[in-house]
Amino acid sequence: MNDAIHRALLPAGLPDLLPPDAGHEAAIVERLMAAFGRSGYERVKPPLIEFESTMLSGSGQALATETFRVMDPISQSMLALRPDITLQVARIATTRLTRRPRPLRLSYGGQVVRTRGSHMRPERQFGQVGVELIGTLAPEADAEVVVLAAEALQAAGVPHLSVDLNVATLVPTLCRALNLPEEDSARLRSALDRKDAAGVAAVGGPAAALMGRLMAASGPAARAVAALSALELPEAAEADRRRLTEVVRLVKEAAPSLMLTVDLVEHRGFEYHTGLGFTFFARGTRGELGRGGRYRAGGDGRDPLSGEPSTGFTLYLDTVLRAAPGPQPTTRLFLPHGTDPGEGRRLREAGWTTVAGLEPASDAGAEARRQRCTHLLVAGEPVALD
Repeated sequence: MNDAIHRALLPAGLPDLLPPDAGHEAAIVERLMAAFGRSGYERVKPPLIEFESTMLSGSGQALATETFRVMDPISQSMLALRPDITLQVARIATTRLTRRPRPLRLSYGGQVVRTRGSHMRPERQFGQVGVELIGTLAPEADAEVVVLAAEALQAAGVPHLSVDLNVATLVPTLCRALNLPEEDSARLRSALDRKDAAGVAAVGGPAAALMGRLMAASGPAARAVAALSALELPEAAEADRRRLTEVVRLVKEAAPSLMLTVDLVEHRGFEYHTGLGFTFFARGTRGELGRGGRYRAGGDGRDPLSGEPSTGFTLYLDTVLRAAPGPQPTTRLFLPHGTDPGEGRRLREAGWTTVAGLEPASDAGAEARRQRCTHLLVAGEPVALD
């Protein structure tokens, strides 16, 4: 293996992003962040690395196996590279911004690193952007962040959006209310994860029958909500049913053309969520664009009622970039060596992207093409190249 090839090798899941894709990603981020800002979300910037004891406390324990760790030579404490930004924003809200009036609206954008990729997302480093709405239990908050994500993705050019809603607490609540033994509960959840109707039925009893009906009811939001309202549920599940029904109504009212589906038994990937969750997809694009839902900011991870009631979402830039239109060709104007600097400044102010020749060239047109320019400045005027 020659030296140049060796130096180009990177660890699995950690790619370089080259022109024009790197610039395109930055432009998409700014469009998304601008959409968040227009709805009153203020940007924060947490550090890339924090104390492990802080990063992985409370709800962060769910991400412990996905986190890179290093020793800090200054504090002699273990540090963690962030695998997710949501928990950092929750920390900021409940420490640095604890005196700010609630509800608190925050937005963020940055890179995260994980120890391993997944089947759907093999990348181990990728960008996240998102928002957190902290300090309110109102269903209007859930609806606001769902609609905001859809509006931001549409502003970034993502077509054919759909949102899949779920209530991560519904299945565990029903299992407890029906006094299902832990072993049967685990079998039931495993079968539900696989959408295995036969496996659900094999557990037997009233819990299996009810879960089978919930699984069958999943689908388009209107149908799922109607089916859910017709089911006889334990009193403990009423709060989940009411919130889902109300959020579907509010989202449909605010974004009537947005495609909504409901999965009444989904909970994978929502382990630290405490209520309504949602996942964003685009037709024809592999993987999820993002996800979000209810959680407790600043909670200790053991008491589900500790911490501030919060909701929010994270969008994954690698998937968003696959769904959005690709980078458009840039119009580049070559300025031959010796062009007056004031002329170049005037052209940039007029909207041109200029590339200055740094040495005299015998064939300015050939040099312009070599520099991937589309135009050449001739006698003070931009001329298109063939």
